Amino acid sequence: MLGRINHIAIAVPDIAAASKAYRETLGAAVSQPQALPEHGVTVVFVELPNSKVELLEPLGEASPIAAFLTRNSDGGMHHICYEVADILAARDQLVASGARVLGNGEPKIGAHGKPVLFLHPKDFFGTLIELEQV
Repeated sequence: MLGRINHIAIAVPDIAAASKAYRETLGAAVSQPQALPEHGVTVVFVELPNSKVELLEPLGEASPIAAFLTRNSDGGMHHICYEVADILAARDQLVASGARVLGNGEPKIGAHGKPVLFLHPKDFFGTLIELEQV
């Protein structure tokens, strides 16, 4: 079911400062910020030869990232995103196996313009998992 790792997401309190650190200190290519109001975040992507790192900043006080940063004020790993060929088939197989899909169970369009779903971290050893159809 799972394909390659698409990205690892890190919640940050200041996306400009985090972008600067990745660009200037680590020498990475960093995308321009992209606001995703339907997800409550602003994102940038750090491009790597084999994957990406997604930096997330809250967009508004209702953002799920705001709550995460309340518990982890310096930021930290938020989720890992795996690629799947068919997100609806993956969802149905996971639900049949007892996994919980967050939200209403229907895919939303993610930062890459592709359908995404999130799986409950309690079902995967404390790790929030995002699935992205490729």
